[in-house]
Amino acid sequence: MGFEEKMVLTGEPEDEEEEDEEEEDMVDPLEVVRDKCAQAEHCVHARAKLEDCESRVGSKSETREDCTEELFDFLHARDHCVAHKVFHSVK
Repeated sequence: MGFEEKMVLTGEPEDEEEEDEEEEDMVDPLEVVRDKCAQAEHCVHARAKLEDCESRVGSKSETREDCTEELFDFLHARDHCVAHKVFHSVK
């Protein structure tokens, strides 16, 4: 009996498929809140500035500019929103 035949008879591949399906169904609630917050007006504005910076920097062959400040501004805005949604709903 070959290795592949043994796997089919023991059902191991099906067990792995079931585990994969269960993992796909799981959703991180933090990611859901982050996605919602990223759509908030203030976050959309900060993301637009970040994307403008990335386009500007990406279009240059040599530049000292990076988009660290814009990235931190976006992350701060999004995380501020997340904190209010998560911690104010706990009360």
